[in-house]
Amino acid sequence: MKLTHLNEKGDAQMVDVSDKQITVRQAIAQSTVNMKKETLDLILSGTHKKGDVLAVARVAGIQAAKKCWDLIPLCHPLMLSKVTIDMNPNTENSSIEIRALVKLEGKTGVEMEALTAVSVAALTVYDMCKGVDRGMIISNTKLIEKTGGKSGSWKA
Repeated sequence: MKLTHLNEKGDAQMVDVSDKQITVRQAIAQSTVNMKKETLDLILSGTHKKGDVLAVARVAGIQAAKKCWDLIPLCHPLMLSKVTIDMNPNTENSSIEIRALVKLEGKTGVEMEALTAVSVAALTVYDMCKGVDRGMIISNTKLIEKTGGKSGSWKA
């Protein structure tokens, strides 16, 4: 299956999913934010002047998954049935691993929604903490797993 369809002018078009079967589809993505030890300590102690960094980033990630179609031009608007964002701090390497699980019953997958969720959650951590640590690094943003649809399951 082509990922990009072209019309007679050669312009990109949204994929027609009319003939696809409705199935339960799920995707898990992750991203990591590396930072100074002091920055992570500030986040975990709950004393950051901007508030609860992890809670705000979690909500931002959920919103991003719901608005993915509005951000990425050829994505379909989807009625998501579940979005969870897990924030896992790692004090040994001063990082936060962000994981998103996105699920629906529909005709197209939710990989982009999961990737958008972790990306925006990571950017929110950066935005809230940039005043104390501009050297944070967002890395390892990737799809971990997807299930459902004609192509079935895939796991990294």
